[in-house]
Parts: sequence; structure tokens; C-alpha cells
Amino acid sequence: MSERVANNMRIVYMGTPEFAVKPLAKLISHHEVTLVVTKPDAAAGRGKKVISSPVKLFAQENHLRVITPLKFNEEVYQEILAVKPEVIVVAAYGKLLPREILNIPTYGCLNIHASLLPFYRGAAPIERCLMAGEKETGITIMYMDEGLDTGDIALQEKVVINQEITGGELREILAEVGADLIIEALKRLKEGKLPRVPQDHRLATYAPPLKKEDEIIHWADSAEKIRNQIRALNPVPGAYTVFRGKKIKIWRAKVGEFSGKKPGEIIFADRKNGFLVATGERGLQILELQPEGGKKMSWESFLNGYRPLVGETFE
Repeated sequence: MSERVANNMRIVYMGTPEFAVKPLAKLISHHEVTLVVTKPDAAAGRGKKVISSPVKLFAQENHLRVITPLKFNEEVYQEILAVKPEVIVVAAYGKLLPREILNIPTYGCLNIHASLLPFYRGAAPIERCLMAGEKETGITIMYMDEGLDTGDIALQEKVVINQEITGGELREILAEVGADLIIEALKRLKEGKLPRVPQDHRLATYAPPLKKEDEIIHWADSAEKIRNQIRALNPVPGAYTVFRGKKIKIWRAKVGEFSGKKPGEIIFADRKNGFLVATGERGLQILELQPEGGKKMSWESFLNGYRPLVGETFE
């Protein structure tokens, strides 16, 4: 009997965003994914076009059975029960699982969480850790309970955060790590060798969902804090400011040396000195931005098209 057949497990997979696709792709090459559960289709974008989750699209492309329940009712419970899962694997599904669901699989439920628990529990661990200027993060494979990322830790792998990395780039790295780590966790689980270490709840920190106000750049903050906000929210949803009455998203920036001007005031706007804006501490060198209704552009293109003046301010 091959190792794959010997270690093959029946899995129900629950996930929604792009982060959850790579673990699912890895799982179907090693195990039997009998059912995929993801969030319902939702309206998105300016046109409010109804779109399916990345996980649903992947599941359909790979001929996996997929359901999109609004809530965990008796019908959903029976559907999951009918496929007799040995384990439920969850990655950024977006809902807490009730006790009835947690109790279905033989080996319990494992969650792939994008932080080093107990730090950054919650919905936005990647964005929040970047906004906080953390130097490392990682993936935790966790035994699930009814709490918000409060279950026992099975495995963890650290990832060093490059100080120029964006939220999207870090998400890609962590998805790869999570995909590999869940395969290792399931192998050990089947062998009865998967560790189980309770979290130290006294150390817990939280990563609440992003809100609209998280996108607003406050120029009274330090340049370092604003830079971290910008990279954390790249590519979605983006951090923005207001210039001449219209929104401008800033996609890339670095900390400059200048200080002493009013926060938000343009200090330099020329090819020799670059595009530098004052903050509460030091200056912020703008590298890439996107005017409302326009395309992303370099700071040089912005200077050519908009001709910002020294002394003008971002709101």
C-alpha cells in the first residue's frame, strides 16, 4: 500500500478567499476532499456584480462538490454528516463553527491561521501585523474550538517579514506555508503524533476586520506608520488621502528624512528631490499612486499630469 493511500483522509474543507485556495489545491493532491464549504456569492465592485469566492471557483474547476450556506442549519449539518469526514480543515472561512459541526469529524477540526497564535487572533492577521510593523509572523495549525482562534496549537512555522513586502505578497507566502504545513499536520494526525499545546491566553492580541476608516491616511501619524499602512492595504483595499478634493490611493512609499513642516504638506515635488510629504514624524516619499477614477502611476507621471505645488497639502 502506498504512503498516500495509507495516509489518505476524508476531508471537508471550509474556506473563502484567495488565501484558502493553495491549501485546498495541496489537499486534493494528497487526500480525498469530499465537500467544500464556502461563503455565498456576493456583490462586489462599483457595478455590484455578483461574484463567487475564489475557493468556490477553484472547487468548481476541479469538480469538487461545493455548498455555500448562509448559516449552519440542520440541512447543512446533515450534508456534512453524510460525507463522513475524518477531519474538517478550515482556512479563512469567515464564520465560527458551532459545536455540532465541530463534533462531526473523527479527528476533529484543524484551522490554518495566518499568524503565530496567540498573537493576532481574528479576521485580518496579515494586514494588522504589517500595520503594526512586525518583523515576523507565520502560520499556525490549530485544533478548533468554539472560540475565536482560541484552540490548542498543533504546529507553527515562522516567516520573516521583509520590510518592503506588501499585504498581497505576504499573503501569497503564508498561503504556501499553510498548504505545506496542513499536509504535515494531517500526516501526524493520522499517525497519532500531532502535538497539542494550549495557548497562553494572557498573551493574546487581536486582528479585527478592516473598516473603512483603516483606509484613511492620517498625516499626523509618523511616516513609518503611514508606510506600514500603505503596504498592509496593498493590493486590497488600498490606503487613501484627499488632494484637491478628490481621493488618491497611495500604493508604494518609503520613509524620507525631512521633518518640521505641517503634516500633509508637500515638501518637494520635482525630479531632483522626488515627491516628499510631511508627516507627524519625518517625511514620506511617495513612489506610486492612483488618482480617483484613474490608473496606478509613478510619482513622476503624477507630477507631469497634476503638477502638485510645494506647500499644497494632502487632507
